[in-house]
Amino acid sequence: MIKTAVVILNWNGRKYLELFLPGVIANTLAHDTSVIVADNGSEDDSVKWVTENHPEVQVIRLDANYGYAGGYNRALQHIDAEYYILLNSDVEVEPGWAEKLTTFMDLHPNVGACQPKIRSYSNRSAFEYAGAAGGYIDRLGYPFCRGRILSTVEEDQGQYDDSREIFWASGSCLLVRGAAFEQCDGFDESFFVHMEEIDLCWRMQNAGYTVCYFPHAVVFHVGGGTLGYGSPSKIYYNFRNSLIMMAKNLPARHLRRTIFIRQLLDGLAAVMLLFTEGRAAAAAVARAHRDFRRHRTAIRTFRSVTPYPEIFQHPHTMMNKYLIFEYYVRRRKIFSELKWI
Repeated sequence: MIKTAVVILNWNGRKYLELFLPGVIANTLAHDTSVIVADNGSEDDSVKWVTENHPEVQVIRLDANYGYAGGYNRALQHIDAEYYILLNSDVEVEPGWAEKLTTFMDLHPNVGACQPKIRSYSNRSAFEYAGAAGGYIDRLGYPFCRGRILSTVEEDQGQYDDSREIFWASGSCLLVRGAAFEQCDGFDESFFVHMEEIDLCWRMQNAGYTVCYFPHAVVFHVGGGTLGYGSPSKIYYNFRNSLIMMAKNLPARHLRRTIFIRQLLDGLAAVMLLFTEGRAAAAAVARAHRDFRRHRTAIRTFRSVTPYPEIFQHPHTMMNKYLIFEYYVRRRKIFSELKWI
């Protein structure tokens, strides 16, 4: 067993590997840390480029594109490590970033997963959309971050430089404890991409672990490298997977009402997308709800064997407010304005 495996899941990403992999290698200094590229059935020459230019990097080749969830599940079966750092290929890292994260985990054995501070690669003084300074959800399952609420992204002025417990850690740079990942059966592969890390973090907390944000390690994320932020595919997976996640993990007494309200709000969102983004975006929401219904049998099976502690009625990492109401009606667009903690 090695202590830490930095695992980069690649799919047709040679341009990002050329740009960022040398920095990951150079800035990952510990002798007990390995850098590994797991290829998700790429059709470009990215694997060839890695093997020719960085023979010190182990390459795991998968026979097809299994998405983020399935790709990492399969890749990690080939790696024996205490910690896994799941790193997007479009992330720039700073010296000592991995060692800082693993030291934090060493000091906090009950933490199942953590993330660093994530800034934007294109605007380096601002937080990055997918993760920022740690993730939360509201009572309807809408995800948001310290540093990013819906489409509003804050500048990093040191306002979130405290380590703290969060609800979810970003999959763009996610450190997971190997034992916790195995105990919770890894990612749910039905998600394919998007929100699988939130689902995993939720299940880790149900299993007794905590999830944390550690600001003293910093990375810079390009974002939208696989699916653009406004693409119909991303809209589809976000809407579908959010419903699946809640149907799996909410305590029974909150489930029906929450799903019903979300379905109403998603219908409204589809109408808005029709006028702002076009038919393809609105149709993606309709397909998401159709395919959510197709997962009902699997969800019932999961719930039949899974305990649901009531700690997630209104914990300090799940906001006891409606994010949409706070953002659009009360005009509270900065994390510190939400004031529920």
